[in-house]
Amino acid sequence: MKKLQIEKLQSEVRQEQLARAALALIAADGLKKLSVARVAQRVGLVPSAIYRHFAGKNELLDAVLEVIREQLHANVAAVSDQTRDPMERLELLLMAHVRLIRENQGFQRVIFSDELDNGLPDRKVRVYTMISGYLKRVAGIVAEGQLSGSIRKDIDPDTVSVMFLGLIQPAAILWHMSAGKFDITRHVNKAWPVFRAAITAQ
Repeated sequence: MKKLQIEKLQSEVRQEQLARAALALIAADGLKKLSVARVAQRVGLVPSAIYRHFAGKNELLDAVLEVIREQLHANVAAVSDQTRDPMERLELLLMAHVRLIRENQGFQRVIFSDELDNGLPDRKVRVYTMISGYLKRVAGIVAEGQLSGSIRKDIDPDTVSVMFLGLIQPAAILWHMSAGKFDITRHVNKAWPVFRAAITAQ
């Protein structure tokens, strides 16, 4: 039983390694050029070794999406551990999201790629569910702030969560399109006080 658990853990670690290698390739060359053979080459394996973990490119892409989902949720958990103050959590989460984008260019290229669904409409549903789940967690932080009296009670937490994402996403697109020339960090640092003032309870 213990041997099976170890083998399962090793397989999960390898799957994440392969998914992250795929993300790095997507960041460099886009989703269209991603292939099992290129992932194998990047990690120093023969392609047949990849097929022990994934049936093909589609399963590999599903693993990539799972890596993104886990990272988004890990950011929420991390800021929740850092402070009990909801407004501080939102600010920390905002900056964590910016770092995530800057350090993982493949995230943007995956989520907004026309090739993502690859004839599988369920994948777009999966992306929608992933982002919606993240927004629900942001809305949860907002609701906590309303209960504590630090955030206005006359605003809808779900609406605020979408506005929160709006602080980042358009700037991330400009950053990506300008090959990093648009300063996303500077933008967010200037946008946060405006957002905070709009939702802070008087």
